[in-house]
Amino acid sequence: MASSSFEKFKSDGTLVGNVVEWVDARFPMTSMWKAHLSEYYAPKNFNFWYFFGSLALLVLVLQIVTGIFLVMHYKPDASLNASGVPVAFASVEYIMRDVPWGWLIRYLHSTGASAFFIVVYMHMFRGMLYGSYRSPRELIWIFGVLIYLCLMAEAFAGYLLPWGQMSFWGAQVILSLFGAIPVVGNDLATWIRGDFVIGDSTLNRMFSFHVIAIPLALLGLVVAHVLALHEVGSNNPDGVEIKKHKDEHGIPLDGIPFHPYYTVKDIVGVVVFLMLFSVVVFFMPEGGGYFLEFNNFIPADPMVTPPHIAPVWYFTPFYSILRANTVNFLWIDAKLWGVIFMGLGVMVFFFLPWLDRSPVKSIRYRGPLYKGALAIFVVAFAILGYLGIQAPTPGRTLVSQICTIIYFAFFLLMPVYTKLDKCQPEPDRVTFK
Repeated sequence: MASSSFEKFKSDGTLVGNVVEWVDARFPMTSMWKAHLSEYYAPKNFNFWYFFGSLALLVLVLQIVTGIFLVMHYKPDASLNASGVPVAFASVEYIMRDVPWGWLIRYLHSTGASAFFIVVYMHMFRGMLYGSYRSPRELIWIFGVLIYLCLMAEAFAGYLLPWGQMSFWGAQVILSLFGAIPVVGNDLATWIRGDFVIGDSTLNRMFSFHVIAIPLALLGLVVAHVLALHEVGSNNPDGVEIKKHKDEHGIPLDGIPFHPYYTVKDIVGVVVFLMLFSVVVFFMPEGGGYFLEFNNFIPADPMVTPPHIAPVWYFTPFYSILRANTVNFLWIDAKLWGVIFMGLGVMVFFFLPWLDRSPVKSIRYRGPLYKGALAIFVVAFAILGYLGIQAPTPGRTLVSQICTIIYFAFFLLMPVYTKLDKCQPEPDRVTFK
């Protein structure tokens, strides 16, 4: 067993053994190693989809490390320098042009933001494929959705910091949405901006959120997510609970120690990911204008509005939902309806564990209703993401409205079609399909 190395050190009387024993008497090093790695038994049938949890942790570390180096040179100041350029924008240019390897650190961070959302979306999709949100893992899913919300807030705050045209006007559009809230909306928007208009106070507040407040909340939620996962155990592609069958030593028959087996396997995923990530960073860091918009290489100018304002690609599905609402209904205008449905589009994920009434977890054993609904949902989500980048037209708005209906129907009708679905019986033990 992998944990035997610690036990060997503690009993061999050497300097290393004495240090390990001294630390163990004051900090649960060995017990944590056992509980979360060497004696944490994971299902032996993990597949490709289970790479994305560890990759999300890798990208989080990458973002923190590169962010620390960027903060050393960045100045959150919206005032103009002697050349008439905002100081914040000039500091980003200084990082790119004059700081040794600054261009690489900046591109690692900006590309890492998009990579983070790609990995998280794949991680969430895997949960929907195999029912990883079902009992007893509801709390793991809730922590995961909270992490997703924190990522969205972190990405928005960071998007403002370069103080380019899209940073400024994107913040103008998004923060103005708070003004649509009845009674308290205008005061709330003013409080978030720190002023009556987007300016230096807004930039400093977003800098504080991006560098300190949200990362602290994010790290706490990641720890809670992992602890909750290790308390109830990992799900698997069969949706079988491996703790049901144990040997005489209490070890799951269908489990293997996470270390060294899955740590080694995850290294393969990390190597492949880093190869693809490096291609983007070194050859197309702007991602064709999707990772870094071309308008954001122009200094922020409150007097010049870009012809088309759109958020970064990972926000665009919800931005499409916002724009799809064009009708005033009851006493609520279209803008407020858009804000409401945009918020509900994210919040509905919290209720997924209780909306799904299927007798099985994994898509392997579900019937055609759920498989078809999930496929249509993914297509609608992708279309919403694409339309959110495009300038609105009557035709695009109509398609957005149809996809918005499909998006919410997937969740609202889930109690019905998952109960009516003709499922195959789950196996008693894990399989290796």
